[in-house]
Amino acid sequence: MSNQKLKFLIVDALFAVIIAILAQIAIPIGPIPFTGQTFAVGLAATILGARNATISVSVYILLGAFGIPVFQGMTAGLGIILGVTGGFIIGFIGNAFLTGFLLDKFGYTNSNAIIANILGAFVTLLFGMFWLQISAGMSLSAAFFAGVLPFIIPGIIKAVLAGFIGLKIRRQLIKSKLLPDTTPSKVETLNTTQSK
Repeated sequence: MSNQKLKFLIVDALFAVIIAILAQIAIPIGPIPFTGQTFAVGLAATILGARNATISVSVYILLGAFGIPVFQGMTAGLGIILGVTGGFIIGFIGNAFLTGFLLDKFGYTNSNAIIANILGAFVTLLFGMFWLQISAGMSLSAAFFAGVLPFIIPGIIKAVLAGFIGLKIRRQLIKSKLLPDTTPSKVETLNTTQSK
């Protein structure tokens, strides 16, 4: 394994830990608490891109599934994933992938980061809503009012912060050569050079 690949794996693992730490910040709002997890997932996606952020989030979820207390409230186990909040946890994977994919495709700019994070946050909410409907035996409208509506404005605020802060951290990691520079101009120049 190359030193560069090892660096990326370490960064991926580090972000799994960051998600676990921020998950402990929680404000109870009905059956679903307001946590720092979604902010951390958006941060990871903005910094790492689709592939590495999806790996980080998946590692985080697997750690919790295997009993390491990384979920909100220092909890763990399949019971949490299969419980009423499980859809939000699984939705983090879709959030990380979509946010990172949009940034990888359209570029790491402030406006793209904010839009991508907002769309990614809604993926988490949609997963959570449908899972809540099924696991709690709620109607779709009740699941929306319990699991989506209270989190729309906080979700947008966290998405904006994740996009803005994430880009600043990403630039520093690229500068330190802990992440590759995948800006379109750099990638195009590299591809053009390789094809000659």
